[in-house]
Amino acid sequence: MRNRSNIATVDDPNSGKGIQGLLARIEQINNEPRHIGKLSAHDNGMLEVTGFPYPLGYSGRVIATDGREINAEVVGFKGARTLMIPMVQDAPLRGGSPVFPFVKSNEAAVGDALFGRIIGPMGEPLDDKGPILATETIPLSGIEGSVMRRASVKKPIDMGIRALNGLLTIGQGQRVAVIAGSGVGKSMLINQILDGVVADVVVVGLIGERGREVNDFVQRRKEKRDGVPTITVAVPADHSPPSRLKAAHRATAIAEHFRSQGKSVVLVIDSLTRVAHAQREIGLAAGEPPTMKGYPPSALSMIPRLIERAGNDSETGGSITAIYTVLADGDDLDDPIVDSARAIADGHIILSRSLAEQGIFPAIDIGKSISRVAVDIIDDAHQDAQIHFRRLWSVYEENRDLVLMGAYQAGSDPQIDEALAQWPVMVKYLKQKPRELINFQSSISDLFNLFDP
Repeated sequence: MRNRSNIATVDDPNSGKGIQGLLARIEQINNEPRHIGKLSAHDNGMLEVTGFPYPLGYSGRVIATDGREINAEVVGFKGARTLMIPMVQDAPLRGGSPVFPFVKSNEAAVGDALFGRIIGPMGEPLDDKGPILATETIPLSGIEGSVMRRASVKKPIDMGIRALNGLLTIGQGQRVAVIAGSGVGKSMLINQILDGVVADVVVVGLIGERGREVNDFVQRRKEKRDGVPTITVAVPADHSPPSRLKAAHRATAIAEHFRSQGKSVVLVIDSLTRVAHAQREIGLAAGEPPTMKGYPPSALSMIPRLIERAGNDSETGGSITAIYTVLADGDDLDDPIVDSARAIADGHIILSRSLAEQGIFPAIDIGKSISRVAVDIIDDAHQDAQIHFRRLWSVYEENRDLVLMGAYQAGSDPQIDEALAQWPVMVKYLKQKPRELINFQSSISDLFNLFDP
């Protein structure tokens, strides 16, 4: 069982957490044995270090020839040697360089001081606003707890998007995968969700995105000055695999901290595929055997471990509503990462390239998308309206080619006739301007009135 690690503050002289407690902790750290390793080999981005007996996931700092301290993470072992991957791939390293342990690399600084800040994978500030004066740290890998603390999803959360509120109702504490190919509108949809979502805190992990997109996202969040307090963890695509992996765990750890305070947190990881790619590179470099599409077992097992950290906490009443974007390579919905995310998440939103090419935003394929908790958080009338909409949508999709070829004669099937007649109305309901926000009640009211004569 891992426990929270509080950094002592000056205004807490009693209870052993003030100056005296801090000095005692410093003395304890100084008295602990400190093993300094030595770089013995560097092969294809993998470092072999001797005299560094630390466990998996532990980090160290290698002294480069230009004087820089390069962070590296333990990913495996080869006999008595420790295998590490550096955070900077092109650093000038040479044999015999010292490797120092770096304890704080496995901890995430948390607290209200992070509000409005943009930080990197190691928790370093990226926004030129000075140091982050956080007063508490928690493990990057999360705080272990009883599975019985995970509460059910019981109430909806307003996403500000009509199609999600009305047709794919998302619950507070739900884990959702947004699945699409490249260029179909995942980032636009995420930005619009963050513009309208109702929550106490938003934590965003921009993992493996283009540097320009990171800047665009930050600028858009600055425009929403009256929005929800947002914390952004960013690592562009040109950073090393351990950096991308640590950024995802850091964002999740920060969200867990605010959930433990009883707050409603929205966590966005964009994208989960880039995180899996990072784990794939690490696993293959460490000698793991590739399986489906070259993914080693560690890449596929990492997805449920990461997603399962989100959800509701029955003791504190806090929640993490998590949204993970998943890139379907080549629009392949049977990709191993897509399949793993879809299996463990509480629902998935499929974006259609066909709808996007027609200028429909958000391009949500209602027939292929589902919210697994919707039936538990909406009333019977709302559920009936959803079923009616989905039935007509599916009937139209199944018979569209038949109609376009002229092989269907009107009046042959009442369901097909109704679907053809209502299709423009359904598309109109789905459409929403990129910066338009529609609240939960309006979304439901529009759905009820959709098929009224």
